[in-house]
Amino acid sequence: MRAKVLILVCAFLLTVFTCSINAQFRLFGPKQPRPTPQPMRKASDFISRQAPLKVNQSLLKQATSDNTRIVVSIPKQRAYLMLGDKIVADGPVSSGRRGHESPRGHLHVLEKDPNHHSSLYGDFVDGSGRVVRGGVSARIDSAPSGTHFAGAAMKWFLRLTEDGVGMHVGILPGYPASHGCIRQSVDGAKLFYDYVQVGTPVDVGDY
Repeated sequence: MRAKVLILVCAFLLTVFTCSINAQFRLFGPKQPRPTPQPMRKASDFISRQAPLKVNQSLLKQATSDNTRIVVSIPKQRAYLMLGDKIVADGPVSSGRRGHESPRGHLHVLEKDPNHHSSLYGDFVDGSGRVVRGGVSARIDSAPSGTHFAGAAMKWFLRLTEDGVGMHVGILPGYPASHGCIRQSVDGAKLFYDYVQVGTPVDVGDY
């Protein structure tokens, strides 16, 4: 009887010892390879992607600077080149952000300038053209010593107001982000510029 008890005790201790060894091996043994981490996404990946410029080529053949008009939808962040009630071109825009909202209403093209520069927003640059301080306002910021103000480029500019708001090439993050102007893609701004004239109606609002 005593021998059986001794055998059972030894078997129990052997089982405990084996479990302990296995547990230590799992804890301190070779580590399992970690899954490869996903690459960090760029900030631009989180920005809304806008559909590119769309052009109805058959309508474009009928369009001239005398028979077109522009409609800008603030909620949709799109600009439309119109021929009557038909859409000739539909392109992405970025209108004025909060506090700098783009003017709404029935406007007109007051001026066309293919290589316009802002008289208000731009950079302070030195004599060699190097940007010393970017994204400044000529009304608010003071130029550092040895620098001068260089207005931001506004290519294919269509002036809409006397105080300088217009449509032009600019960055399109997918939401209202400008100081009031209506930014367009390069191809969109060029097409709109080519098919309108001074006096062309431009309606901006909740379309």
